[in-house]
Formats: sequence, structure tokens, C-alpha cells
Amino acid sequence: MTEDRSLPAGYEALEPFVALWAIPTLAGRAQRRDESSPEERQALYAAVKDLAPAALAELDGKPFDALDAAERRLLMLLLSYAHAAFAIEVLGDGEA
Repeated sequence: MTEDRSLPAGYEALEPFVALWAIPTLAGRAQRRDESSPEERQALYAAVKDLAPAALAELDGKPFDALDAAERRLLMLLLSYAHAAFAIEVLGDGEA
């Protein structure tokens, strides 16, 4: 894997979400969720849902400070996915 790759190999399908959803702070992720449309949250949710278990297993095998830039972006994307999943699975229509 090279540092210029946005996400680790195998997660290319998530590349379209990096610019908007790979956010490094909790406050930033919460703000993005608040500012996103239901369709944007659903698109992220649908794209990440099936890849999340493998991604979490891969990242969990390394200490945080050992993650390279691509792996950190994947982690940030997964954290944003958690925000979207909460909005979709728990809040549903109450998210608005």
C-alpha cells in the first residue's frame, strides 16, 4: 500500500465518500451528519454496511499510531458511518 492511495486496497468502492465523510473529529462528524440530507446518509450507509465488518477487523489488528494515512481515512469513514447508521437505524424519521 502506498501513502498516495486514499483508502486501503479493497475499499475502492468507498472512495466517493472520502471527501465528505472522512472527518477527523467527533464534532466535525456530527456537523456533517446534521448538514447531510437523508439521501446522503443513506448512500454512505449502503456503501459501507457490508464492508464495515472486514474493515473493522483489519483496523482492529493494529495500534492506532501504527495506522498509515489510508487506514486512518478508512477509520474516519467508519466513524462517520456510525453516525449515519444511528440516524437511519435508531432515529429514522425522527432524525429531522
